[in-house]
Amino acid sequence: MDSVEPLPIAVQWSVHLARDRRRSAHTVRAYRTTAERLVAFLTVHFGRPVDRAVLAGVEAADLRAYLAQRRGGGLTNASAARELSAVRGFLDWANGAGAAPRLKGPRVKAGVPRPVLPADAVALASEVAEDSDEPWVAARDWAVLLLLYGAGLRIGEALGLTGAVLPLGETMSVTGKRDKTRVVPLLPAVRAAVEDYARSVPWPIARDAALFRGVKGGALSAGVVRVKVRAARSRLGLSERTTPHALRHSFATHLLGRGADLRALQELLGHASLSSTQVYTAVDAAHLLDVYRAAHPRG
Repeated sequence: MDSVEPLPIAVQWSVHLARDRRRSAHTVRAYRTTAERLVAFLTVHFGRPVDRAVLAGVEAADLRAYLAQRRGGGLTNASAARELSAVRGFLDWANGAGAAPRLKGPRVKAGVPRPVLPADAVALASEVAEDSDEPWVAARDWAVLLLLYGAGLRIGEALGLTGAVLPLGETMSVTGKRDKTRVVPLLPAVRAAVEDYARSVPWPIARDAALFRGVKGGALSAGVVRVKVRAARSRLGLSERTTPHALRHSFATHLLGRGADLRALQELLGHASLSSTQVYTAVDAAHLLDVYRAAHPRG
C-alpha cells in the first residue's frame, strides 16, 4: 500500500486552528499564509527542509532576518507586529508553549497623528476579530469596527443599531446625537461584514432588538469594544490614541483626501456645525477605497 504523504507543517497548523481552536476561516487563511512564508524563508535561510526540529532551533536573530525581509517588501509596523504574533503562535504550536524566541515587536514612532493609517486601521480590525475563538464573535467585532472606519459611525451609533436595519441596502439610517437621524452609504466590504455577522450570530435578531450582541446574548457594550481595541493596539504597537473613535476620525480625513465635499462630509458624520467637520481638513490624503480593494481579502 502506498504511504500517505504528511501534510505540510503550515497546513497542519491551519487544521489545528480551524478544528481545535475554532478560528474563523479568515484567521486560518491569514495565519497559514504567514506560516508558509516563514517556512519558505527558513528553507533558504537554513539550506534544508523545515520540520518541527528545525523550527525548534529558530532563534531571535532568525526571526529578525525574516521580519527584515518582510519589511523590505513594504510591511507597516502594525502589519509586522501582526506577522510576528502569528509566527510566535506557529512556533509555540510546533514545539510547545514558550518555544518561540523572545523578540520585541516593532513600535510606531512617537507623535503619530490621531488619524489611523489605512493599512493600520484594517490591521487593527483584523487583530481584534482574530483574537476570538468564536467565529460569530470574530464576525461581530470585524463588522463593528468596519462600521466605524468604513461608514464613519460613532461607537454608540453602531451599537445602537437594531435588527430593523436588516436586510441591508446601499445605505443605512443611523440615529446620532440628539436623536438626529441621517443616512450613510455602505461600502460593499462594510455591508458584507454586517451580513456575515447577522448570518452567524446564534440568537434571532428581532427588529426592535440590538443588532450586535454580547457573548451571553445581551446588547454588546462599548466597553467591551474599547477593551478589545486597547489589547489589539498594544500587540500591534500602535499609538494609545488609536481608539474606536479614531477610526471614525480616519474615515473623515481619508474621504477628504479623496476629494469629498466638506458639507457632504458634515452630513455623513452627523455634525450639527460645519466647524466640527473643518478640523479634518489639515490631514494628509489617504486612499480608503483602495484599502478595501487591495489590503484585505474581504475587501
